[in-house]
Amino acid sequence: MSKFWKPGSERPRATLVDDEEGGVLFFSTPSSEYGRSTLERQKQRLPVYKYRDAILYLVENNPTTIIVGETGSGKTTQIPQYLKEAGWAEGDRVIACTQPRRLSVQSVAARVAEEMGVKLGDEVGYTIRFEDQTNPGTTKIKFLTDGVLLREMMDDPLLTNYSVIMVDEAHERSISTDMLLGLLKKIQRRRPELRLIISSATIEAKSMSNFFQIRKKNRRQEVKDDPGSLKPPAILSVEGKGFPVEIYYLEEPASDYLQSAVSTVLSINDEEPAGDILVFLTGQDDIEAAVQLLADGARDIRGHSSGLLVLPLYSGLPRADQDLVFAPTPKGKRKVIISTNIAETSLTLEGVVYVVDCGFSKQRFYNPISDIESLVVAPISKASARQRTGRAGRVRPGKCFRLYTEEYFVKELPSEGIPEMQRSNLVSCVIQLKALGIDNILGFDWLASPPPEAMVRALEVLYSLGILDEDAKLTSPTGFQVAEIPLEPMIAKMILSADAFGCSEEIITVAAVLSVQSIWVNIRGTQKELDEVKLWFAAAEGDHVSFLNVYKGFLNSGKSSQWCYKNFINYHAMKKVVDVREQLSRLIKRLGIVLKSCERDTQTLRKAVLAGFFAHASCLEEYSQNGMYKTIRSSQEVYIHPSSVLFRVNPKWVIYHSLVSTDKHYMRNVIAIDPSWLTEAAPHFYQLRMPNPALF
Repeated sequence: MSKFWKPGSERPRATLVDDEEGGVLFFSTPSSEYGRSTLERQKQRLPVYKYRDAILYLVENNPTTIIVGETGSGKTTQIPQYLKEAGWAEGDRVIACTQPRRLSVQSVAARVAEEMGVKLGDEVGYTIRFEDQTNPGTTKIKFLTDGVLLREMMDDPLLTNYSVIMVDEAHERSISTDMLLGLLKKIQRRRPELRLIISSATIEAKSMSNFFQIRKKNRRQEVKDDPGSLKPPAILSVEGKGFPVEIYYLEEPASDYLQSAVSTVLSINDEEPAGDILVFLTGQDDIEAAVQLLADGARDIRGHSSGLLVLPLYSGLPRADQDLVFAPTPKGKRKVIISTNIAETSLTLEGVVYVVDCGFSKQRFYNPISDIESLVVAPISKASARQRTGRAGRVRPGKCFRLYTEEYFVKELPSEGIPEMQRSNLVSCVIQLKALGIDNILGFDWLASPPPEAMVRALEVLYSLGILDEDAKLTSPTGFQVAEIPLEPMIAKMILSADAFGCSEEIITVAAVLSVQSIWVNIRGTQKELDEVKLWFAAAEGDHVSFLNVYKGFLNSGKSSQWCYKNFINYHAMKKVVDVREQLSRLIKRLGIVLKSCERDTQTLRKAVLAGFFAHASCLEEYSQNGMYKTIRSSQEVYIHPSSVLFRVNPKWVIYHSLVSTDKHYMRNVIAIDPSWLTEAAPHFYQLRMPNPALF
C-alpha cells in the first residue's frame, strides 16, 4: 500500500462546511437502524425530514428556493413527496425533478415509487431520451433529465403542466442545466405562480440567488412591472447529525494512480474493519483494468476466497450490472465499487465506509477552431474532491485515501470545475434555443457565458446545413424538423435527406446505432478476437454499412443475447438500438416522411450520410506511410480510429462522424466516399479545384 499521511494529530473536527485541513461532516443513519425500522421511520430519520415544514413554507411564499444539502440528506427523494403531500400535484398538476444523468433519473424514480408503494410509471414516473415511463393524467411526480425538460418546452414553452420544478444536482453545471436555469428564469416572468427549487450539495448559493434575483433594467422601470422581482430567492441549508471522515494523503506523488488505487484497496481489505469501498477512476477503460487487476491481486494474495465483490459503475453499464451496485452487500463479503465521477453526487451508495480518490476525471474539451473534441484526463477540483470524500461518511465514521499529496490538493487543484458550457460543442445548444424562440442567443441570460468562438462555429455549421437562414432563424421546414429530432443536428439532417434518396429505412438504423455509446464489447485481452469478429460484419464502404450488417444479424438471431456474446456485441446496446429505431420511425412518420429502403444500394446510403456530414470530409495524404489524412475544412492531420472497420484500409476520401483526440486526432465512424459527391451535395460549401475540392 502507498504511504498515506493524515494531516494533524487530532481527529478531523466536525464542521458543516468541510475545510482544507480534512474535517468533513456528513449526515446519515447507520444501516442497521434502517434494517430494523419501518419505511416511514427510515424517512423520518433522514436529515431533510426536520426541514419539511420550512421547505413547504419557503416554496409556498417564494418563486425560487435554493436548498443546499449533502448527498444522502434525502433532498432528492423526499422533497417531491413533501410537495405532493402538500397538494402541489392536485388537479392536473405535476411535480418535476430534473437530474443531469439518466442513471440518476432511473434509480431515484424507482426509489421514490418504492417508498410511496406505487408502481413505477404510474403515480411516480420518469422520462429520459428515448424512454418514457410515465402515464399522462396519472403521474404526479416525474423525474427527468434536464435535456428532456428542455425538449418539452418546444411543445409547451411555459411548462404549464408543472406546478413545481426542482432542478437537482445543479452544481454539475451541464450544458442542459445552464440552459434550463436561464429559460426557467424567463418562464417565471410569465408564470409567477411557478415554483422553482434549485438543489445541490455544493452549489454557491449566493451566486445562484443573484442570478435568479431579477433587477430593474433601468431607473424608469418599476419593480411592480416584474412580478418575479417581488422576492429574492430563499436559501435553506439542510443540516443534520452525521459522521466525520478522516482524510489521508500520499507522502509522495503516485507514478501510476491505477496501480496505486488497486494496492490501496487490497491494503484496506487486509487492515481495515468491515465496510464497502468506493474507488474513483477516470473512465471505463481504467475501471475494467482495475477490476481485472483486483481479481488477479486477490487471487495472488489470498486465493479465491478474498471476500471482495468487485463491481464497476459507469454510465454505459447495462442496467442489470448497475443494479448490482445498489444491492445489499452479501454476508461475509466486502463490496468494492469502482466508479467514474457519476458516484460523486448523483447517487447514494449505502454501506460505503472507505473512499479511494485518484484525483482525476475524464473531461471533454472542444476546440471550435479545429473542430476537435478532446477527451482529457484532467485533475478534479477541490469541490469534487470534497464530494468524493463525503461518500465515506454515510453509515459510520469513514476514511478517504487521496492518491495525491496534501500540497498538491492545496496548491494545484482548482476550487471549482469548468462548466460544460465553456468547453463543449454548442451546435445542439444553439438549435434548441432557436427552436424555443430565443433569437438573440448572445444576449441570453447565461449562468456562465459560452466562448464566442464556439458560438460562432455553431452558427456557421447550422447555416451550412440549411438549418438556419441568413438572419440566423430556423428555416422552414428543414430547421424546424431538425429541431424536432432529439439527435445531433448533423444526424437529424442525414435522416431528413434520406427521404429524397429513398433509404430512410437504413438511415434510421444507422442513426440509432450512432445514438448509443458502442455496440461492441471490448474486453481487455480479447482485441484480436474482436477484430476477427468485426471482419465478419465489415463492409468495404465503411462503418455505417457495417452497422447495418450487425443489425440484420441481430434480428436474424431472434435478438439473441447468446449470439451477441459469441460475436462480442453489446446485447443491451442492441436492444437500445431497436427501441431507438422504433421511436425514430414513429417520429419521422409524424414529420410526413415515408419509410423507404434502398435495397442495399450502398452508394445511395453513403450519399445520404454525406448530406448531413459533408463538412467532415478528409483526404488521405499522398505518399502517406502511416495513414495520415487531412481534413478539407481546416487541413487538420487526422487518422482513422482503430475501432473502425476501415482502420488500415485507408480509402482515399472519407467522411467521419466525429473527431476525438487522445494520442492522435482520430476520426470515428468512417465511410468511404467519391469526392465528386461533395460538390454535388454542398455546392455552397465546396468548389472544385484541381486536383482537390477545397473550401471557399
